Amino acid sequence: MLQRARRKTATDVTFVLPSGHPCGPVSVVGDFNEWLPGAHPLVERTDGTRAVKISMPTGQRMYFRYLADGGHWFDDPDADGHDGRNCYVDN
Repeated sequence: MLQRARRKTATDVTFVLPSGHPCGPVSVVGDFNEWLPGAHPLVERTDGTRAVKISMPTGQRMYFRYLADGGHWFDDPDADGHDGRNCYVDN
């Protein structure tokens, strides 16, 4: 799930995954962190979901995927779209 909070020059995008799916550590990797695994790990919240918030420039498309333990890449079904390789979010 993606949650957005728009500001004047940026949009805060919160990437949210349900509790325990998938098991183990997960990070969101994309244009905003130069595809560096582990740069933005999702952290467990009080409701059991895991999330990380990233500030992105308004008016840009940013590509991303999730990277789970063991090198398992996966997509977000709630992304704005998919280009055949990666998900994207439009700000």
